[in-house]
Amino acid sequence: MGDIEEIYEDLDTDVSLEEFREAVESKVEQMGGLADEETAAMLVAHELDEGEVEGVADVEAGMEEAKFVAKVTGVGELRTFDRDGDGDEPDEGQVVNVEVADETGQIRATFWDEQAQAAIDELEEGDVLRIKGRPQSGYNGVEVSVSQVEVDEDVEVDVAVQDEYNVGDLSLGISDVTLVAEVLGSDPIRTFDRDDGSEGQVANLLVGDDTGRVRVTLWDERAALAEEFDQHDIVEIVDGYVREREGSLELHVGDHGDVNPADEDVRFDPDATPIENLEIDETADIAGVVRSADPKRTFEREDGSEGQVRNVRLQDDTDDIRVALWGEKADRDLGPGDEVLFVDVQIQDGWQDDIEASADWRSTVIPLEDGATTEDAESETGGLDAFTPTDGGADASAEGTGNKDDGDGPETDPSTVGADGEDVAFTGVVVQAGDPIILDDGERTVTVTSSADVELGEEVTVTGTLDDGHIEGATFE
Repeated sequence: MGDIEEIYEDLDTDVSLEEFREAVESKVEQMGGLADEETAAMLVAHELDEGEVEGVADVEAGMEEAKFVAKVTGVGELRTFDRDGDGDEPDEGQVVNVEVADETGQIRATFWDEQAQAAIDELEEGDVLRIKGRPQSGYNGVEVSVSQVEVDEDVEVDVAVQDEYNVGDLSLGISDVTLVAEVLGSDPIRTFDRDDGSEGQVANLLVGDDTGRVRVTLWDERAALAEEFDQHDIVEIVDGYVREREGSLELHVGDHGDVNPADEDVRFDPDATPIENLEIDETADIAGVVRSADPKRTFEREDGSEGQVRNVRLQDDTDDIRVALWGEKADRDLGPGDEVLFVDVQIQDGWQDDIEASADWRSTVIPLEDGATTEDAESETGGLDAFTPTDGGADASAEGTGNKDDGDGPETDPSTVGADGEDVAFTGVVVQAGDPIILDDGERTVTVTSSADVELGEEVTVTGTLDDGHIEGATFE
């Protein structure tokens, strides 16, 4: 075998050997004898290899050409459009979008005119294609405008063709996503100005299933859908596409997508980070019971606008942390005993070398049903089943519960409960389940020395003799 044949054998190309030889001869003539046949063959091979990518994930807008192998995961509808022609009547064009994927990602391939009709007639999900085309930025991200394509029956691409996705299946670049999930929270509609001067709208839903949760971004006419659903509603998201924002995946819904009510049994399983494992500068999900809540404070920003913030202290069975609720989140009705999940909070340096969590516009506050933190989030990473005091003992765990004026809760005023030496009956929420037990009714707190089996967040009534904010000889009802 000659040098030209050996170089050709190493190529992965749809050019025939005869065409390759002709290109080599043309290159030799073009270079005026400066290159022999072997050198010319290597130059031609390099030109043919240009644009060859390792996988779909390597295809980028701005490339002159990309060549890759991928599996068909979905074939869209054939659409017709008018293009400007040379005559009085516009020419009619056709286009169809085909979703293709390999082990590295998914991308949209756009077929035009005759190829579009052929794609509708001949392509099926699961077909493996050799595609050559020009990558460009499209409506759903990078798309490839196909110039050449052929079905390759000898190559296998290990990609599962899916009709529906779970949150855990999502990856960057996937489109045509159908997803059924539980609504965890929503943000109000926001307006913005585009570069062309027009006004756009955007809103967010946070949804989840038993594999995880994802933020859904609703654009323009679809933004109003965020106001149609309540927490715990089950929805079906249709024709979404996955994008990345600040290191996290989001599912976007535009004009071609929709969000509809769904009658399916899908529930989100919280997977929170234990508070003791939190680190500064990370973004995390944390869950627990509200131990105390400060009043809302307003402040003036540098630009003269008014802001607001409210601090609550959250406890799980590993530790507790101050959570700052900013903006509209400061209006949330949270109080001692409420079980709550904070999603996407930023962990920062706090007061007195402590860490604190910041719940801003990127975060979501999800009230949990009573007992949900015990059953749903009990795992290696969640750890919300006990909510018992940590190493500091009773005194350390009582910080911020109202036993002293530390700014984390109401100062105990025994006179509002009853007079010392009187028999009293006090009903409140357990904000500390250790020894002593601490109860809070929203206005005052008392301590109880007892081995009673109570849970953080449980509402109980205790009777006994009051002594300086402490109930002696306590009996739980």
